[in-house]
Amino acid sequence: MPTLEVTARNAAVNSIVDLIDAGAGAGTLIFETSGDAEVATLTFSDPAYGAASGGTAQENAITSDTSATGGVVEHASIKDSNALKQLELTCTAPSGGGDIEITGGLTIGAGATVSCSDLSVTMPAT
Repeated sequence: MPTLEVTARNAAVNSIVDLIDAGAGAGTLIFETSGDAEVATLTFSDPAYGAASGGTAQENAITSDTSATGGVVEHASIKDSNALKQLELTCTAPSGGGDIEITGGLTIGAGATVSCSDLSVTMPAT
């Protein structure tokens, strides 16, 4: 397997996160059930991420959903402002090894506040 140099890793990450900024507004992070029903929707800043460094891009501020629909989270979708899905992420309880680990578990109550404090994107060297 080839090893990607940092410049290639940065270019790959920047290309991926730039997809979230497609369209006229901010992208969204939508937590969904196994049937793709919305549980909570958070809004990215526009732009969603800063420039990659060392193969990783850090997210800019993500606005919390202060009145979640509620339900049991199975995965999360990241969509651009045109509502086109750009990424799908696994979700687990803490220490579950998912792309997103949800503090407090996968069941979100109706009206709950849902926030995201870290959603960096990394391209590994190999």
